[in-house]
Amino acid sequence: MRNPSFCCLILLSLFFISCNSSKTIQYNYLANARDTSGKEALKVKVFEPVIQKNDLLSIQVYTSTTKSSETDPLYNLPATQSVNQSNQLPQGYLVDANGNIEFPRLGLLHVEGLTKMELANLIKSKITDLTNPSVMIRFLNFRITFLGEVNRPGTISIPYEKINILEAVGLAGDLPLTGKKDNVHVIREVNGKREMGTIDLTSKNVFESPYFNLMQNDIIIVDATKSKLRSYDQSIILQRVSFALTLITSAAIIYNIFK
Repeated sequence: MRNPSFCCLILLSLFFISCNSSKTIQYNYLANARDTSGKEALKVKVFEPVIQKNDLLSIQVYTSTTKSSETDPLYNLPATQSVNQSNQLPQGYLVDANGNIEFPRLGLLHVEGLTKMELANLIKSKITDLTNPSVMIRFLNFRITFLGEVNRPGTISIPYEKINILEAVGLAGDLPLTGKKDNVHVIREVNGKREMGTIDLTSKNVFESPYFNLMQNDIIIVDATKSKLRSYDQSIILQRVSFALTLITSAAIIYNIFK
């Protein structure tokens, strides 16, 4: 054969093409979902996050009494100035390692595992010297973290305290085609214990997953597809082969010079 190098190049190309061929990968979200217009729509589940250790809570107590300027400060932390000194921002209550906070005049309160409404009712039941107090509670550090095969990995702060996995994926810049949508891992802390679950973003039953609605401090990990991993391995092999060929060529040139 006159040009063995050309034949070797063709064979090598066919080898890599065959290596990249694999089973059909499902790239679409909700691939098997059906149109529900004109039919009974899926019932939206009401989700309320619960308070965890290390949460930072904003808790404000208000009354409708004419002397609220005298009574309200008794149950509220003093406001702190923001950086530009234009807005008053409330300090937060950090939930300690035992799931407790220290509340003015009420002392130690165990808040871990409670929803905001449950905590508000608990505080109102313990305030006996105010008439019809109102308690407003917010999470100051509701955040989730994305790792792995996503366009923008990192930690995302959620100001509205409610987010599902599809909304979170959008905030992370979506998943590239090389990210596995059918086996997304969610690491969550529940009652002081860490648990890991998986969710299939291509399934029509994704809304039924306990991990569809995310909780504060959830960690979402997206694995790379087999084709991405195979492509990476092949690139490493090609780099090594190229380096070896460079060494062989250099050695041959040096040999021819000094022989």
